[in-house]
Amino acid sequence: MNEVYTGKTKDVYALDNGNYMLQFKDDMTGEDGVFDPGANTVGLSIEGAGKAGLRLTTHFFKQCRDQGIPTHFIETDIDRQTMTVVPATVFGEGLEVICRFRATGSFIRRYGKYAVEGQPLDAFVEVTLKDDERGDPPISRDALDTLSILTKAEYSILKDRTQKIATLVKNELAEQAIDLYDIKLEFGRDQDGEIVLIDEISGGNMRAFKDGVYVAPLELAKMVTKT
Repeated sequence: MNEVYTGKTKDVYALDNGNYMLQFKDDMTGEDGVFDPGANTVGLSIEGAGKAGLRLTTHFFKQCRDQGIPTHFIETDIDRQTMTVVPATVFGEGLEVICRFRATGSFIRRYGKYAVEGQPLDAFVEVTLKDDERGDPPISRDALDTLSILTKAEYSILKDRTQKIATLVKNELAEQAIDLYDIKLEFGRDQDGEIVLIDEISGGNMRAFKDGVYVAPLELAKMVTKT
């Protein structure tokens, strides 16, 4: 294996057969020891976080596959905390796509003059650039097209798939009376140019609440996967 990328919560290795392997780590984003899925830095490390994130990712990626939603997923090894994936190229230097069902986090920080915490949102989708230096700035559909990062047609596909995936997750969590506030997803193009879901779907990239109380990532994984 050849390490090609060291990330905040995962490392990426190239395999001899042309596929890639993601190594899930116990590091989590946040600041001063407090978890925040929207943060740009590693703020804490919790034993078991990588394995829990991989379990939840495996669970939801398989559901996406069953629903005909294309992803880069091939297989996982929970004990080794690894996921094998097909090659995919990110848009520009990477985008984060957030689907919001309730106002919280950076949405409130930006629009708090007009919105209140927990305000219902109708699967609102926004795209941000992966750019730590500039605080992952939001970017519009027209700007993505103008900068040749994503065409307007691709944006429509991206938005539609984001809402389908987010709604899939939301509906399953609702079966356990868990309320999904928001979720962050990533996409890329596979070798055929298909837009595919990449990265992960874990408690580390969503905010969920039960009876008004935030559900931490490891606890969320246990509740959903029953492990």
